[in-house]
Amino acid sequence: MKIQFHGAARQVTGSKHLIITEKGTKILLDCGLFQGINTHDLNQKFAFEPSEIDYVILSHAHIDHTGLLPRLVGKGFRGPIYCNSATKDLTTLLLGDSARIQESDVERINKRREKRGEELLESLYSVQDVEQAVSQMVAVNSHERFKVCEEVSCLLTDTGHILGASAISLTISEEDKEIALTFTGDIGRATDKILPSPEAFPQADYIIAESTYGNKLHPPEEDVKARLREIVHRTCVLQKGKLLIPAFSVDRTQELVYMLDQLESEGSLPLIKVFVDSPLSVNATQIMKAHEECFNPEVLAYLQKGDGDAFGFPNLFYVSETEDSRKLNDFKEPCVIISSSGMAEAGRIKHHIANNITDARCCVLFVGYTSPDSLGGQLKSGAKKVNIFGKEYDVKVEIEVMDSFSAHGDYQEMMAFLDCQDKSKVKKMFLVHGEIETQEPYRQRLIEHGWQNVEIPTMYEEVVL
Repeated sequence: MKIQFHGAARQVTGSKHLIITEKGTKILLDCGLFQGINTHDLNQKFAFEPSEIDYVILSHAHIDHTGLLPRLVGKGFRGPIYCNSATKDLTTLLLGDSARIQESDVERINKRREKRGEELLESLYSVQDVEQAVSQMVAVNSHERFKVCEEVSCLLTDTGHILGASAISLTISEEDKEIALTFTGDIGRATDKILPSPEAFPQADYIIAESTYGNKLHPPEEDVKARLREIVHRTCVLQKGKLLIPAFSVDRTQELVYMLDQLESEGSLPLIKVFVDSPLSVNATQIMKAHEECFNPEVLAYLQKGDGDAFGFPNLFYVSETEDSRKLNDFKEPCVIISSSGMAEAGRIKHHIANNITDARCCVLFVGYTSPDSLGGQLKSGAKKVNIFGKEYDVKVEIEVMDSFSAHGDYQEMMAFLDCQDKSKVKKMFLVHGEIETQEPYRQRLIEHGWQNVEIPTMYEEVVL
């Protein structure tokens, strides 16, 4: 059996891990989009033949894990795409949005390339490719082992990262032996405000493990509601500015809304308007409401004692139409605007930041991971000037960070998740989904914790098990 690493190898995005059995069956774990600067070429070409892939299994719906499925399909893949029902619903939503963003971005880039006499770029995929990919998705039940093919079975278990996020545990029969391989997907946190804690997965012989925060400890759990209330009060009441929150449309936006809903019900939220300015977030919230089976007991109890809606209160407004989003540019009252994307690399939040970045009364609050080269990463690192839509801006806006909202476990939380395993039975662990600067110290910590044979694969590396 072989593993080939076609993405998220010594980088965070583009998750793709190809399993090739002795019989030649090819199973792709995730098919993610590379995100960030200078990733166009990486997304254009696969280092394998898409039509030769037999099966795809998804860990969760985030675009860096699913975003190249339509291109895979467009290049000839016709097999089933397995995932649980929550991941299927979210992926359907996110891929449609991704296709529209791709087409819009390529159109904008090509206008500049045409003026410079450069070759025009081709969109990665179309809405039709998305529809074909969705038609190949097969929903399976988490916690119930299913047959992928004659020699491979699969079990999905919760990781608490986003709605539906799962570890993928494969049992592969080869000759007279069975090989157990688990891909952790992205590992969430026991402190998630909506989802249940990451759960144990079956004993594995080989583990492909994420390592995003392999060199980071989240700060001690703060009173998140109190901190959010303080930032809202300072920005909107004292400074009379706008609080802009770049937030991923899935999970992070709903966590924020749930917390603001709690503050409002307690009477401690200032009387200001809160806008969720993202059609994707609006639809994702509806999907969240439809999958209460994925909620933790705290949220379920809150729903039972309240009005049955954890994502709605009188001063909360969901914005879908583009024209209504543009009107927020001229909205003079202090307010909170929650909008995607979380890295501020695309979507409406980028426009809101451009329109307010030179206003010292305003604040941009980051509540999740941002890649270093993204607009969000630049602002978090203290950049004094940034380029947005081809124009340079002086950064006058206040920057705040709340890591307590992170959906990725830190190194202690990831190691605690892995502790469900008998280390002596794990033959090898591969660290993926992390920058090498964080993976090296994480690898050392794992070894000190009793793990052996921990490797950090390179892009396109092939390992024979």
